[in-house]
Amino acid sequence: MRSSKLKPEQCADPVQVRKTAMDYLARREHGVQEITRKLINHGFDDLVVEAAVDALVDDGLLSDSRFTEAFIHSRLQRGSGPQKIRAELRQRGISEDLISLGMEAVEEIWRERVREVREKKFGAAMPPDFRERNRQMRFLQQRGFTRDQIYSAFRDDDS
Repeated sequence: MRSSKLKPEQCADPVQVRKTAMDYLARREHGVQEITRKLINHGFDDLVVEAAVDALVDDGLLSDSRFTEAFIHSRLQRGSGPQKIRAELRQRGISEDLISLGMEAVEEIWRERVREVREKKFGAAMPPDFRERNRQMRFLQQRGFTRDQIYSAFRDDDS
């Protein structure tokens, strides 16, 4: 059972639900599933939350596509790869169609970005031996880059 700091009359108050949702949205973009979960965990009634979230979507204040775009951009800046970003978006309830659209918009960036992430962590020089190269490749793989992207980071600098 969820713990609530709300008074019983506040749990079903649509104005209070919308105000709390707007507070969340003022900090950053949220996905529909994510904000619904937060509001329910805050202690609001499920049906009131559902109605408030629907109203926010209708008013254009809550958008999964805007959230997806902002999320991809923020993770790209952090140095995350496409596989990791896709997995995190799926966890947040974003549809595969929106994920694909968002990822297509940044498709050309990945080969350059994997090289930047490698150089930031390990420096511009190529690894001197097989063991170090594998260590760097594992790091990039954990960041969510694909095998082809990782190989390109080493191949392009070798030529």
